[in-house]
Amino acid sequence: MPHVLRITALACAAVLAAAAADNQLTAREKAAGWRLLFDGRSYAGWEDPAKKTPPGDGFTIEEGCIKSLPHPSIEEDLFTRESFQDFEMEFDWKISPGGNSGLKYRIQERVMLAGEVSGQKFEDRVSASMKNRRTDRPAKGQEYVIGFEYQVLDNAKNPDALRGTNHQAGALYDMLSPLKDATKPVGQFNHSRLVVKGDAVEHWLNGVKVVDGSLNAPEVAKGTGARWGTGSPVYESLVKHPKKECQISLQNHFSDAWFKNIKIRKL
Repeated sequence: MPHVLRITALACAAVLAAAAADNQLTAREKAAGWRLLFDGRSYAGWEDPAKKTPPGDGFTIEEGCIKSLPHPSIEEDLFTRESFQDFEMEFDWKISPGGNSGLKYRIQERVMLAGEVSGQKFEDRVSASMKNRRTDRPAKGQEYVIGFEYQVLDNAKNPDALRGTNHQAGALYDMLSPLKDATKPVGQFNHSRLVVKGDAVEHWLNGVKVVDGSLNAPEVAKGTGARWGTGSPVYESLVKHPKKECQISLQNHFSDAWFKNIKIRKL
């Protein structure tokens, strides 16, 4: 190989290697205002589940990933400590066969659910819990997160995917369907990008813009009303979404799911 070509090839390899390093930022990303939300080894910047009382067991850190775990004692999300309004975010994820997870943003409410009542619908239980809030943290239970969700899912094997395209990976869950299925096979990492500016949102999946819409779109009210009822407190929270500075969370949905290369910049 000629000397110049050899140097060029080595330079290209170095650039690719730098871009491929997990849980790190390039000099260009830092200059553009990006920062890491996950350092690959700790819960720095997140509400550490192990430091809650009682400790949470729904997440772990494994091989440079935040991993959600099935069958936790307390079903709860993993939340950023900081709140965000307008931002651009990127993250890589993979899901277990048949798995379900998500990333929630513009979170309006976090509510610890009251005990189950025989025959009571889940949606009614959430609404009742919002009206009569419990202040304790039970050893077993569920904290429900009311916000907008970038859906993470095994489209082929999870039954939620069969309920409609607005439940499939990349969707604005229950509201806006992805324009196409851009997922990679289960077991491989997908790359997601999320842009939130004012009421405008974009969901990207593996380089494809799969959602380009608004949090004020008619589909938001339609999807929310169909599930929760137009008079419910959840409907009021999601359709009016008064809170703009909000936490972001990774969802535990009783599935193994892995997240890495989580980075954000404010807009």
